[in-house]
Amino acid sequence: MTPWEASAPALSVRQVLALERVLAGEPEVVAGAGRLDRPVRWVHVAEAADVGVMLSGGEMVLTTGVLLAGDEDKQTEYVRSLHRAEAAAVVLGLGRAFPAPPEAMRRAAERCGLPLVVLHRPFPFAQLTEEVQSRLVRRKFAAVSLSETVRTDLTALITAGAPLQRLLDEVARHSGCPVVVTNLAHRVLGTAGERPAVDDVLRDWDRIARQAGGGEGDGWIRAELGGRGERWGRIVLCGYRGDRATGRLLADRAAEALVLHRMLGGGTRSWEEQSAQSLLTDLVGGAVPARQLLPRARAAGLPVNRRTFVPLVVRGREAAGLDRVLRLLGLPGIVADLAGPVTAVLLSLAPDQDADALAAHFAARLRAEPDAGPVVVAGAGPRTSFDEVPAGLREARHVADAVADCAAALDLPPVVRLRDVHLRGLIRLLRDDPEVQSFAERELDGLLGAPEEDLLSVLRTYLATGRNKSRTAQLHHVSRPALYRRLEAIQTRLGVDLDDFEQAASVHIALLAHDAQQR
Repeated sequence: MTPWEASAPALSVRQVLALERVLAGEPEVVAGAGRLDRPVRWVHVAEAADVGVMLSGGEMVLTTGVLLAGDEDKQTEYVRSLHRAEAAAVVLGLGRAFPAPPEAMRRAAERCGLPLVVLHRPFPFAQLTEEVQSRLVRRKFAAVSLSETVRTDLTALITAGAPLQRLLDEVARHSGCPVVVTNLAHRVLGTAGERPAVDDVLRDWDRIARQAGGGEGDGWIRAELGGRGERWGRIVLCGYRGDRATGRLLADRAAEALVLHRMLGGGTRSWEEQSAQSLLTDLVGGAVPARQLLPRARAAGLPVNRRTFVPLVVRGREAAGLDRVLRLLGLPGIVADLAGPVTAVLLSLAPDQDADALAAHFAARLRAEPDAGPVVVAGAGPRTSFDEVPAGLREARHVADAVADCAAALDLPPVVRLRDVHLRGLIRLLRDDPEVQSFAERELDGLLGAPEEDLLSVLRTYLATGRNKSRTAQLHHVSRPALYRRLEAIQTRLGVDLDDFEQAASVHIALLAHDAQQR
């Protein structure tokens, strides 16, 4: 049998027996009733006693049994030969050779598990052959057309540089069922389909993954992803309701496209990174309730049952480096780059683990990385409910943004929290207020339009260090006299005395508001 013939859409024995023309012959299943869902690849009319040698598997054999009458040994061997040839079923027309179902054939068929059907009324086998063959041909052409349509659509998306999600959406549109892509550890890398149906699948993904990995049944169709002799994932059509062979073609075409997408780059980020980014972005955005995202988090490999969640946001490191540090420390969590130069980290710890100590250890390990530049780790307090994670991530993002410009000048703890940002945090919350914007522009007017941009940077460092001239000179790599000249120029342009606490505080607040607005 060719690969095409093995995967071509077929009718089951049960479907053939339900055809109107077949019902006219009053069919009766006398053996193998539990195997009626076998696929019928072709219909073959044969009277030869050794017909088995002419079959290639999947045929429904039609016979009157004229060469078998009166010889039970021949009848038994006939059934056994069909079984060895993997025939789908045998249909015996009564009347010409057998007035009733032959017991020897019935017993042999029952032992072999081969459906044996008798027709009680005379029936033209040519009509049945024509009916089934025409239906099979139509199914084959429909499947070929669908297969080529899917291949063309997916190839066009890949050529246009579409992301993984767009390809999966297209596969789900054609299959009409949830689509899931996983790595070999069953970690979900992408999903598509109607959201409620996808959530139902992900809610019990551990069990479903084992089911999909152990075989295909009830519409669960999978195709392996890989190349050059190495597998690295699979795509699963979850609950496909169409013809199994057509579903198999769909899965295969989808797998081909996904492999090509990955070979061509599929963007600059891995599928694992894209999956984590999608989840964390949705959590931070808050458009989707956290409870609805819980199945996705669980399926992505994040432990969620009876856990303590630690939301962190990091500036100065990309997701790939953070994920590597998590693995080195043995900390379960997910990492993703968010909009802007920040990376979100969501740790999932056991209740008896010290969340603050482990977060601080993680931050210290980041700073100890070879060739490590400045890094800021901001965090929110531990959350014991997944529903509280989005607010925690937003809080950590707020803290990271509040100290972004002056982290080097501030004496910050390993993990910066809301209590550490004080006035900076408040100003950032008020940055969009028109009155605050007007105040900042008014207070800093003498510097904002100045060509010497370094003056604004010096002012920022000087105020952030608590007006420490030695520290400011050190951070800007200038001598003390050079710093004094710049501070004098700043005071002249602004018309203020920075030694006066109230005036310095006013300028400091204006500068914090200006920086928050610029970001």
